[in-house]
Amino acid sequence: MQEKILVTGGAGFIGTHTVIELVQAGHQVVVVDNLVNSSRKSLEVVERITGVEIPFYEADIRDTDTLRDIFKHEEPTGVIHFAGLKAVGESTRIPLAYYDNNIAGTVSLLKVMEETNCKNIIFSSSATVYGDPHTVPILEDFPLSATNPYGRTKLMLEEILTDIYKADSEWNVVLLRYFNPIGAHKSGDLGENPNGIPNNLLPYVTQVAVGKLEQVQVFGDDYDTEDGTGVRDYIHVVDLAKGHVAALKKLQKGSGLNIYNLGTGKGYSVLEIIQNMEKAVGRPIPYRIVERRPGDIAACYSDPAKAKEELGWEAELGITEMCEDAWRWQSKHPNGFED
Repeated sequence: MQEKILVTGGAGFIGTHTVIELVQAGHQVVVVDNLVNSSRKSLEVVERITGVEIPFYEADIRDTDTLRDIFKHEEPTGVIHFAGLKAVGESTRIPLAYYDNNIAGTVSLLKVMEETNCKNIIFSSSATVYGDPHTVPILEDFPLSATNPYGRTKLMLEEILTDIYKADSEWNVVLLRYFNPIGAHKSGDLGENPNGIPNNLLPYVTQVAVGKLEQVQVFGDDYDTEDGTGVRDYIHVVDLAKGHVAALKKLQKGSGLNIYNLGTGKGYSVLEIIQNMEKAVGRPIPYRIVERRPGDIAACYSDPAKAKEELGWEAELGITEMCEDAWRWQSKHPNGFED
């Protein structure tokens, strides 16, 4: 049976790459996105890459009535839920917007899913739910304690989804805790395209490399890490997208509630990322050390063994491919989808 998957936030960075993998795995896909931090043009690229027309609805998941109409018209069998605001630093400045978008939006989505008896969901969670871990690498059963509003929205939504499953065992829920997705599609025509100044490290670095921004700001060099800068588990966005297809297979078996880390299991510091990007670009990338950001932690990387064991999934692309692919996208499209 061909599944029809509704992807919220499907025009975004992770969403578009996942839509490609879903289509290539034989699934029908419907995209819902409010285009607040994405572009309709990204889906045109997806259609060009896959050769398949993707039904698209420009809608906000907080608009329950519109969402209900979409579900009744499309009758999806499952949902992959990416839609939401996603910047740690920004969340400390405008927490209410994060709670409204991420929590109220997801509750609206879940209500419609329940009403239309579509009870299969893969939720885009985050390693931020682990807070400042007592040790690394991080396992799925580690204590949870987010350190910023963004992380708290993800943690609360995990708890809401767990409560729903406990109350109604017809629900099938997969919580995917991502580490730090970077890279871009091999074609160089699809990649991270943030509106305004990037919140994430790699698009910031590539925009400096392409001359759009002056220098990289490194937030703190006094962490308890090898070079003093923050260490994160960076994963190629294509590997991450494939993780969702693997998780979908699990979802179809009526297996209840499952939680997986999606990462490589290896940590890189901010300075190591800059050095690897310099190799991809072929020239130095200027940076300066500034104060730490509120809500940031020293080190965060995964133990992805459970996903390998239960989903048959593991990251295949390394830091070299991540940086080369990100640079191919940025250098080919210095102004993102406007080019």
